[in-house]
Formats: sequence, structure tokens, C-alpha cells
Amino acid sequence: MNPNLSNENMQPHMEEQPLDIGNYVDILKRRKWRLMIPAFSILLIAGMVALLLPAVYRSSATILIEEQEIPADFVMTTVTGYAEQRIQVTKQRVMTTTKLMEIIDRFDLYKKYRERWTTDQMVEKMREDIRLGFISADTKDKSGRAVTATIAFTLAYQGKNPAKVQKVTDTLVTLFLDENLKVRQRKTTETTKFLEEEAQRVNQELAVLEDRIGAFKARHINSLPEMFQVNQQTLNQTESEIQRGRDQIRLLKEREGYLETQLASIPEIQDPQKERLKALEVELVNLKSRYTEHYPDVKKVLIEIEQLSQQINEKSTLPGWEPPDNAAYITLSSQLASVRAEMESLLDQEKALNAKAEVYRQRIETTPRIEKEYAALLVDRNNTRAKYEDLSRKVMEASVALGLEKEQKGERFTLIEPARFPEKPFKPNRLAIALIGIVLGIGAGVGVAALAEFSDQAVHSPKDLGKLSPLPLLVSIPIIITPDEQDKQKKRYWTIGICGVLVVILCIVVFHFFVMDLDIFWAKVIRRAPVM
Repeated sequence: MNPNLSNENMQPHMEEQPLDIGNYVDILKRRKWRLMIPAFSILLIAGMVALLLPAVYRSSATILIEEQEIPADFVMTTVTGYAEQRIQVTKQRVMTTTKLMEIIDRFDLYKKYRERWTTDQMVEKMREDIRLGFISADTKDKSGRAVTATIAFTLAYQGKNPAKVQKVTDTLVTLFLDENLKVRQRKTTETTKFLEEEAQRVNQELAVLEDRIGAFKARHINSLPEMFQVNQQTLNQTESEIQRGRDQIRLLKEREGYLETQLASIPEIQDPQKERLKALEVELVNLKSRYTEHYPDVKKVLIEIEQLSQQINEKSTLPGWEPPDNAAYITLSSQLASVRAEMESLLDQEKALNAKAEVYRQRIETTPRIEKEYAALLVDRNNTRAKYEDLSRKVMEASVALGLEKEQKGERFTLIEPARFPEKPFKPNRLAIALIGIVLGIGAGVGVAALAEFSDQAVHSPKDLGKLSPLPLLVSIPIIITPDEQDKQKKRYWTIGICGVLVVILCIVVFHFFVMDLDIFWAKVIRRAPVM
């Protein structure tokens, strides 16, 4: 019977039967090479990849961000901002092309790429090999709110030479620490210098304003707002004095009229002409009180008074004339003259007081306009003085902060874990690659064998033939193995055994050189083994 017999007419009679262990064993025997070749091929490729990939070492250092020693309530720092921001700024200052090329030249990095790469490519490669990580912690701010703050950061460098990796990491850490110190001192120095210059400029502005205010006071010394009450009181007193003077003048005028009336009724001497003149004057006063000057009787009395006065004057120029000798007349005349002199003095005083009152009125009227300009000057002066005092306080704080930075007592970066020599590479993970190769190899082998098995329609056993034929199976001829086939089978078994031994030896070598030293491994195994 042909073992590869297939009959399409018999297929409809075939029923699907579940596979048992024997069927899987038969399939494994038939498809062993289709299973083993893809599996060992992928495993070999994975092993070659794990062995041929260059080892990359990484060395890292941890830098702590320490707060300033003196509390911020006593000394305020002039360097502000988030820690991540300052670290990133420091990183950009450190990782410049010039500084990275100095490190590359000093440690002879990327030697095999020197002839093929440009300077920018090597610098970019080094920037990719540098890793910066942040370490955060949950803290509380002054208000008690929970915040996440950066308390430290790690700086790492990766490369193929472990010794160079450690040295480059140390160099980068030193650059970070130095650059942070320089930046903080430079910022503090620049802040102090700026504040001092600004305080000096504001002080000059304050001096100019003080001079302007002094000149303004000198020009308007009597019209300043603070003189308003004084000017108002002085004006009130002056007006009161004017009113008192007017009252005195009114009383003096009444006194003058009374004395004139008395004097008119007393003759200077026993002279009929003068007596007649006195009588006419009295009559004229009475007429004027009733009529105007154009009234005939008034004109007549005036003419007569004029004639009598002229006659008396002519007579007084004659030799032998004597002044009046009436004592009462002389007394009244003296009183009248005194009253008139006092009235003249009061009138002069009134003019002076009116002039003085006008001066104070002008001062009072000018005060509102002066007050607006003066208030603007005072506001500018006060604002400038407040600004100068604030800047002076900030200058003092900046000077103290500068002292903190020079003494390294402010916030600073402290190296708490220096770069260590990398004893083993961090990539590639050769064990993981090998395990992935094993899994992929087994999966590929099983897949290829399953595909070949399910696509094959041949009959491989009498049992399969019995399932296909409605007729009973009478006899089956077993497979006859010749001596040559036995020799080939033995050689094949030996080959498989030797390959298996070589694979085991290769796995041990890989484990020893790339995973863990065997002496260390056995020491750990013995240490953990239970004592009987």
C-alpha cells in the first residue's frame, strides 16, 4: 500500500476525530526537521545578535538640591525659580558644543567615528548619551498645601568603555556643580549691582525733586497750602482792624461836626464882622440842609460870606492886627485840629491796611493753584523716596545674599553619590534577547510544522487509511529499516547529541561572561543551600 495514497472520493467518508497523544507524537516525528530547523535558526540568530551587539556601560551620579542654611525669613535669596528650570538652564550651559568637544578630545571619545562624522554629529551623539533625571518628593509649602518638589537629580553618561564612562560622568558632574555656583554668584552679583545703580539713580531723582520743591517754596513761600490758615487769619485780623478804624473815623467825623458847630457859635474876638461871618456860616449850613447851592438865598449868603472873609483877611494883614484872644475858641480849635489830624492818621492806616488785605487776598486766591502743583511735586517726592527706601532695603538683602553665595551657604548642589565604575553593561540584555529568540524559535518551528501538517492530505498510517475507506483493513506492512538506514540514524543521533552538548556549553559560556561569573554563582548557590 502506498503511504501517500489519497482518494478524493473517500474524503466524504472521513470524519473529524480529536487528536490524542499518539497523534501528536507521530506529527512530531514526521515534522521534526520542519520544527527544529526554524527553531534553531532563529535561536542561532538571536544568539549571534546577543553576542555581537556591543556592550554599553552607564555611570550615574546623584546630586542633592540643598536649601540655604540660613532660613529665608532672615535672608531672602536673589536667585529664584523652580529647581527643574535652573537645572535645565545649567544643562544648556554645560552641554555647549565647545565644552562637549573639549570632553570628547580629552577622553578620545567616538574614535572610530572621527573620520566619518562632523563635529555637530559627534556633539549630538554625546548629548544623546547624556541622561538627566529628576528625583521628586511630596512636601508641603508654607500654606500647608501638598506639592511635589524636586529634591535631587541624577546625571548619567553611557558608552562602550567603562573607565571612560566613569571619568566623563565625573567631569560632567564637576561642570554642573561649578556652573551652578558660577550662575548663582553671577546672578546675585548682577542683581546687587543693578539694585545699587538703580538706587543711585533714584537717589539722584530724589535730590532733583528736593531742589525743585525748595525752589518752588522760595517762589511761593507765602502762598503755600500750609500758609493758608495763617494768611486767612491775618486777612481776618486786617479786615477787623480796618473795620475798627472806620468806626473810629466815623466817631471822629461826628466829633469834628460837633466841634465845628461849637466853634462856629463862639467868636474868636469881639469883632462884629467875624460875628456876622459866624452867623452867616450858621445860616448857610441851615440853608444847605434845605436847598441846593443854586438857590437865591444860598447864593446871597455865599456872596456875603465871601465879602466878609475877604474883608477880614485884608484886615488881618494890616499892621497892629492881633490873633483871636477868646480862650474857648482856642480850645475848640485845638480839639478840632487834633480830631482832624487823628482822622488823617486813621485814613492813612486804612489805606495801608487795605493794601495789606489785598496782598493776603491774592495769596489766598493763589493758594489753590499753587496747592495743585505743590501737591504733585510732593507726591512725586514721596513716591520717589518710598522707591529709594525699598531699593535700599533690597540692596541690603542682595548684599547679604551675595555673601551667602560666596560662602556657599545658600541653596546649592551637593554630590551625594559620585559616579561609580560600571561593572556590567546595562544594555544589551543578552539574556532577554536569548529568551526572546527561544520563544520566537519555538513558535516559528511549531508554526511551520503545523502549517505543513495541516496542508498535507497524504495518508501516513493504517489508522488514517481505515478512516478513509469504507472497507475493512485486512493487513498492514510495517516500515522496514535497512542496516544503512540504521547507521545513518545512529550518526544523526550522535550529531544531535553533540549539538546539544555544544549548545549547553555555549549557554554556560554566555552565562559566565555576560550574566554572572560562575564562581560567584556557585558561591551564592552554596550560601543559600540548606545545611543538613
